[in-house]
Amino acid sequence: MQENKKNIYFASDVHLGLPDFKKSLEREKLFVSWLDEIKNDAAAIYLLGDIFDFWFEYRNVVPRGFTRVLGKIAELTDIGIPVHFFRGNHDMWAFDYLPQETGCILHDGILKIEFNGKKFYIAHGDGLGPGDYKYKFLRLIFKSSISHWLFARIHPNFGVGFANSWSHKSRKLQGAPSFHGEDKEWLILHAKNILKKEHFDYFIFGHRHIVLEFPLSEKSTYFNLGDWINNFTYGVFDGEKMMLKKFRGK
Repeated sequence: MQENKKNIYFASDVHLGLPDFKKSLEREKLFVSWLDEIKNDAAAIYLLGDIFDFWFEYRNVVPRGFTRVLGKIAELTDIGIPVHFFRGNHDMWAFDYLPQETGCILHDGILKIEFNGKKFYIAHGDGLGPGDYKYKFLRLIFKSSISHWLFARIHPNFGVGFANSWSHKSRKLQGAPSFHGEDKEWLILHAKNILKKEHFDYFIFGHRHIVLEFPLSEKSTYFNLGDWINNFTYGVFDGEKMMLKKFRGK
């Protein structure tokens, strides 16, 4: 990492589009302000999924809106800052449009990578760990090429509108996220299981919408990045240690 570009940044769960245009736009502007602020010392930026509350790429159509964040990502990649975009459970149908138009690097699943001698295990987090078998089954269906093909046959006016409505209702039914305890947090259990086979200094996840730094052992720590709906938090690795921070704008 270059001396003046030493920080690695992480954020997730912005859920742009939620709950309505006005409030989503306010959060989008705030998120873009954060991206603009960190570009001066960012060696790389990792967006760990659910940046959009719903995203689907038809062959010639993408969801309306989000021009500020898409433009900012393109600006960052144009000046040489790698932006890594992880598919989440709300934007799993991202394919070639985002890499082509914004220059981001698209990831699906888990990324194992080393920064400055520290090993990182990075993922959105959905579908990992024990339990939640109903969702895991639905995830397999949604991620299938057949489901993608079938949804693409639906006119965007209906398909995108229906998906947005379903996503919004699902968020209301879930209620406010909270820490379930060490023995019930699936991502903590998943990280502990991975540590039995391979060491990682840091496990970085989104998905849960909780701000959490949890020691797994003397040399390994689990981080959940929170969200940009209620917490406006992000992670940063400064070359020596990983930490969670809250954006000054909130």
